[in-house]
Amino acid sequence: MGDFDDFASLLLEESKRFLEKATGAEDKTSQDAFLHASLLLAFCLLEAHINAISEEFAPRPEFSVHEKGLLLEKEVRLQDGAFVLSGLRMSRLEDRILFLYRHFSGKALDTTVSWWSQLNNAIAIRNRLTHPKAVQPITVQNVRDAITAIVASTDNLYRVIYKKGLPAANLALHSRLNF
Repeated sequence: MGDFDDFASLLLEESKRFLEKATGAEDKTSQDAFLHASLLLAFCLLEAHINAISEEFAPRPEFSVHEKGLLLEKEVRLQDGAFVLSGLRMSRLEDRILFLYRHFSGKALDTTVSWWSQLNNAIAIRNRLTHPKAVQPITVQNVRDAITAIVASTDNLYRVIYKKGLPAANLALHSRLNF
């Protein structure tokens, strides 16, 4: 797990560094590029954690084949009278988080908590970038809030699943990188 932890930490540091570069950018084109990179790297961090958690726990016998399908983003189909995992079936990130939270905590996530609404706002901003219908600006504050929400979301999942917080959760948005 050490290699993964190092890689996940690097993704967060890169995201924070691009946010810093956006803050100090001299022109709008550079700032936008840095904001886009920062936002997408932050989501890479979140998805890396969700995928790592899912791959770690999916082999457990307590999960049904349908639950494994959700966790591993696999299609579940009937073959020779039994449900089996087959090709890719994308799942919403939010659904995977809600499932993991409920499974490991034994209760539904309180979707009124601030980090959940902030995460949904961040997802909406990411979707504006990755699935544009119209060009809408992304601000430094949008990305700052997105990184904060992603770290808080991951930290909360870690607390429920591993009974300890995400080590990077207590760090500020200042990167240790200098590029």
